Amino acid sequence: MRIRPLLLLPFATAAAALGTLAFVTPASSTPPDIKGVAARSGSSVTNASVAPGGTFDLSVWELQEPVGSPGSPTTIPSSRLQGANGFQDAYFYSDAHDGAMTFWAPEKGVTTPNSHYARSELRETNRDGSAANWSLDGTHRLNATLRVVSVTSNVCVGQIHLGTGGPSTKPLVELYYRADGDIVLGTENSPSGGQTTHAVGHVPVGKTWSYTIGVSGGHTIDLTVDGSTTHYAIPSSFNSYQQYFKAGSYNQSSSSSTTKGARVAFYKLTVAHS
Repeated sequence: MRIRPLLLLPFATAAAALGTLAFVTPASSTPPDIKGVAARSGSSVTNASVAPGGTFDLSVWELQEPVGSPGSPTTIPSSRLQGANGFQDAYFYSDAHDGAMTFWAPEKGVTTPNSHYARSELRETNRDGSAANWSLDGTHRLNATLRVVSVTSNVCVGQIHLGTGGPSTKPLVELYYRADGDIVLGTENSPSGGQTTHAVGHVPVGKTWSYTIGVSGGHTIDLTVDGSTTHYAIPSSFNSYQQYFKAGSYNQSSSSSTTKGARVAFYKLTVAHS
């Protein structure tokens, strides 16, 4: 199995001094419920001035932001994301309180030609920087721990997207988080369009939760949300297509506002293929 490295979580300085395990509690009026998140003494302490690439392994991702030219959002390659001095800005940054890799997508922003919605989102790459493009055969997993800090209406926080193999630019799977706390999976009916939604969980805004989006055996989508797993058949019309993962804040509402939108903080993000 080829396993891409785990994203390490920051920890409190006091924990390092005591040589114990410690849970991170952001200094906010409504701290997130971070379950099972611990770091051993000896790991790096998060610094607000350190870019996400200084805490998280971004060697297998590139970033798309809601800025750039109309129909052509800015893309930041993996090489620029990596390291403590890697890329960060108002749309992609380390949270000052807990070091979470945070994505901000306002309702008004530059979009792709095939979407009306802005995004600050990672797209899977290979380690050489080329676009990931894998077959449905085998086993593929996207694992994340996150919290939705704010959302106007609805935000997509994880995807399996179609790659090469045909003309479609649709996703195979999208995982949505709605403003009322409902978590909904959207599975595409065919490469030409049409999506079926499935209620898969509920977590209040600001609380931490986990998901795994996967494919097994070329025919089944496996979804786990906070330990509860469901399975969905992949229509044979997708067999000719390659795939890739995406994760971040893909806002699902638009307006003229640059202050309303979806802010999503990630504490863990791993990808595995076998």
